Amino acid sequence: MILAVIQWVRSDRLTLLVGVALLLAVNTEAQTRKPSVTKAANELAQLREEFIKATRDYKTSLAKLMAIYERNVTRAEEKLAQSQRLYAEGLISKNQLADNETAVAAAKDRVNEAQRQMASADTQIADTLVEAQAETQMAKTPLRKGSLLRTTSYIRYSGAGTWALSDAWKVQRFFLDSFKKQLPVGVFGQGAIHDRWRLDHRNAMDVSLHPDGPEGQLLMNYLRANGISFLAFSVAIPGTATGPHIHIGPPSHRF
Repeated sequence: MILAVIQWVRSDRLTLLVGVALLLAVNTEAQTRKPSVTKAANELAQLREEFIKATRDYKTSLAKLMAIYERNVTRAEEKLAQSQRLYAEGLISKNQLADNETAVAAAKDRVNEAQRQMASADTQIADTLVEAQAETQMAKTPLRKGSLLRTTSYIRYSGAGTWALSDAWKVQRFFLDSFKKQLPVGVFGQGAIHDRWRLDHRNAMDVSLHPDGPEGQLLMNYLRANGISFLAFSVAIPGTATGPHIHIGPPSHRF
């Protein structure tokens, strides 16, 4: 009888200990998961704050540049009008007149480029932010030629073929033939925003397509078939539709 009681006590104590251990394990797991979720939320919030600030600063700098460029256009047009009068009177050569006409065209081109940069500022900054976030992670995982890497935030393909930005027309022609519309290029080559964040984007272009969509899927298949390196990002800046894109060319390393 005494032996049975002792065995019952031991069994009950073992059950209690197991129960306590399980509770501690569940509690520990919950505590571990909570900081992870909180960290991810904080990173997204920080990314959004960086996006808002960078967009505001970039647009402000572009607006200042545009004002300068517009004044340059006015001065160039005034000089051209004067040279036209002088040419009509036979006081200057046709080459001098042509130089002033070229100066007006160049000044207007700078205004148009600034306007284009302003219109696509959100896309440029979102794409660059997303790439900058992934740059450190990519540096830790070098790929051999012809390899494909999938992570939770991006797809990376290291093409064995050669690529130059001058070959962009081939990709654009493929997309036009496939979908009867222009390839939505958001960023082409190096921009002011890349210089600001010291990212080398000189030999790359960003296409505003979601990699999970049919157009993005077909484009990535084409790039792989032709040995062209790319990075496909499905991450969006919180609260916006910008961020997901396909980066064609080598990754943007810091300099």
